[in-house]
Amino acid sequence: MRTMSWAANGEVRARRHGPLRAWAAGLLLFASSFLSCGIGRHASRPLAPNVGDAGQVAQAAVDAGVAPKLAASAHAGSASVPEFENDPRFSVIDAPIEAAIAEGKMPGCVVVIGRHDEVLYRRAYGSRSILPERSAMTLDTVFDLASLTKPVATATSVMILVERGAIDLDAYASKYVSELAKLPPFTVRQLLLHTSGLPAANPMGDYGEGRAGLMRHIGEAVLKTRPGERFVYSDVGFIVLDEIVRRVSGSDLAAFTANEIFEPLGMTDTGYLPTTALRARAAPTEVRDGAFIQGDVHDPRAWALGGVAGNAGVFSTGDDLARFARAMLNRGELDGHRIFAEKTFETLTTRRDTSSGGRGLGWDIDSKYASHKGTRMSPHAFGHGGFTGTAMWIDPDRDLFVVFLSNRVHPDGKGAVNPVIGEIATSLVRATEVNTGIDVLKETAFARLAGAKVGLVTNASAKTRDGMTTIDALRTAHGVTLKAIFSPEHGLRAEKEGAISDTSYAGVPVYSLYGERSAPSSSTLDGIDTLVFDLQDVGVRFYTYASTMKRAMKVASDRGMRFVVLDRPDPLDGVDVEGPMLTPPATGAFVNHHALPVRHGMTMGELARLFADDERMSVKLEIVALQNWRRRDYFDRTGLSWGSPSPNLRNVRGTVLYPMLGLLEGTNLSVGRGTDEPFEIFGAPWLDEGALAARLDVLGIPGVSFEPTTFTPTANPYARQKCHGLRVKVTDRTKYKPVRAALGIALGIQALHPREWEVDHVDRLLQSEKAMAALKAGKDVSEIESTWEAELAAFREKRETFLLYR
Repeated sequence: MRTMSWAANGEVRARRHGPLRAWAAGLLLFASSFLSCGIGRHASRPLAPNVGDAGQVAQAAVDAGVAPKLAASAHAGSASVPEFENDPRFSVIDAPIEAAIAEGKMPGCVVVIGRHDEVLYRRAYGSRSILPERSAMTLDTVFDLASLTKPVATATSVMILVERGAIDLDAYASKYVSELAKLPPFTVRQLLLHTSGLPAANPMGDYGEGRAGLMRHIGEAVLKTRPGERFVYSDVGFIVLDEIVRRVSGSDLAAFTANEIFEPLGMTDTGYLPTTALRARAAPTEVRDGAFIQGDVHDPRAWALGGVAGNAGVFSTGDDLARFARAMLNRGELDGHRIFAEKTFETLTTRRDTSSGGRGLGWDIDSKYASHKGTRMSPHAFGHGGFTGTAMWIDPDRDLFVVFLSNRVHPDGKGAVNPVIGEIATSLVRATEVNTGIDVLKETAFARLAGAKVGLVTNASAKTRDGMTTIDALRTAHGVTLKAIFSPEHGLRAEKEGAISDTSYAGVPVYSLYGERSAPSSSTLDGIDTLVFDLQDVGVRFYTYASTMKRAMKVASDRGMRFVVLDRPDPLDGVDVEGPMLTPPATGAFVNHHALPVRHGMTMGELARLFADDERMSVKLEIVALQNWRRRDYFDRTGLSWGSPSPNLRNVRGTVLYPMLGLLEGTNLSVGRGTDEPFEIFGAPWLDEGALAARLDVLGIPGVSFEPTTFTPTANPYARQKCHGLRVKVTDRTKYKPVRAALGIALGIQALHPREWEVDHVDRLLQSEKAMAALKAGKDVSEIESTWEAELAAFREKRETFLLYR
């Protein structure tokens, strides 16, 4: 028999929900008139159908209260995705997908890959349906998420209520659902972890007496194990969580998720009980009651609950789930809309040990069910799958997500996609993994250096992907003789300040290039025919490693030696350039050594090409280029581990802020040296941090935020003195301009502390008379920037000749 429910346009549509009585249809038509007047839309929550109750009028309220919001923008899914073009690196996933389709593992699928702020790849493959007729898969296809409902809808809803103090994770579930009081007590947290002891499933007969009756039946169940003892994946447990949300919030899960999750995140095609417009785009699953299921939930228990359940029932698209994944990578926020706090994100996704492996709250991490995770995602990646052929994995460490949506159960329930999802996950991670020059050299068995007698310019931060130092990689390479090591500023271990002495490592002499010697000398090069350079630069003119490279290149040029650069990424991206040009550099200068802007956006390999050309060197230059690096990527998108190239650049955060606060370090400000946050804070004993924060807030420097703080550094200036200052965070890298931000800070401090602050010393690293004159005159930032724009534009054009990567 068929009951009726409402689409967004008010039409009555047929729906299989059990016996229908004539009075129910009449009441439903009355409800339509009532709702069309706009009265019902203001109800606190839409009602859900009671299983076994012939009068399923609540479906009308659900569709009127929730579904119209979905259908109102039923064709807007694509518009919600950031502009992009498919990244060609991910074409590697095409072959396994096409093979799975050809082998009948699924009719088709939609895959979306992205990062916290962008979609990198989205493609539809194969067919949406095979029977009763074949139709093409499209990007806007609506899929039954099946158990992917558990983390996306149910666990998220529970944690929102936990954050609001309405649910206690460690309270017994019977506190919220009294029908469970006779069972051995288990907690809400154990329900989320599948360690409550509840069975995987319960008899379908339990669903014939409405939700209250269902809870009574569950309360009479026999637990499979003592609570907390073992992992037992349980649909029943998530049906209980659904009931907890319902009773605590006063809203059913359809309304709660729509209002608290999907609408705030702009997931316009996502929710329970899809409307007519969405059902028309839905991927069919199997046959039920003589017809293919399309737009109705496949799971029998969710179906028996009227389509709204904690274990299954949500429908969505690839684009919408990409928005959810981006919000998770942003730790609960997307486009200014936050659904939960960062602390809640941590609670959700932190790994807990279970008898079956690691789980988060509602999320899988590395349990026996995580076969579709692949082999290369980080230990902090979390995800989940669904019976109908859906999966999503989110990797915060790699800033990467993959959404895979298929209807693998169509047409006969015999499809199988977990292996191909795992293969896709592995392939896409591999495609985004940047290989540095030393990795490329290692993969080719060091063929380029076969027979070479090498002098290596490096420090301990230069490592292969698997953690071996470049020193050890070359020292143990077959056919390569490592004759000498040359260390830059901060020494071989990258941990010292000041002059560095010569030493040795594993019997190989180590010569310092910082102090009395700034380039390899003749005596240190005896028996060497090739200089190899591998140091992590930070993309800033006044960082000294590029200067060390240029000096070593000149020596190699003079001696007719090969000079091989093992390239590494510019950690600040390779696109943005900013600041005044150094023209002309002081003769013999070590810090400000070449005609470059403050932020140059080039790798060491590219700089070597530029230096060779500018200095007219006849050096035998070879670059072992990076693999898979995109110019627009910051270091933390490369999949590489950060190794501090110098003592105070301990993480990517501080490195990103270095060109901003580093510019001010020549003055009488502390920039956090001698604290746990170097280049993330700045201040001085005399600074009025509140007034400066207020001034910078009015100035509105794009892409950064400032928070008043105090700190006591152990390093000069102001060692062991309490400093008042600001903590700086980059909030939007697309808008962040470090030199502009430094100028804004400088203008603020100069206005507040004209006597205390040594503004003239900004020029020690800025190196621009015109810019300094404008700064001291109190000109606005744009006027100061205008003093170098012409020279910077010329540099942008010039550098194109030397770039190696797109």
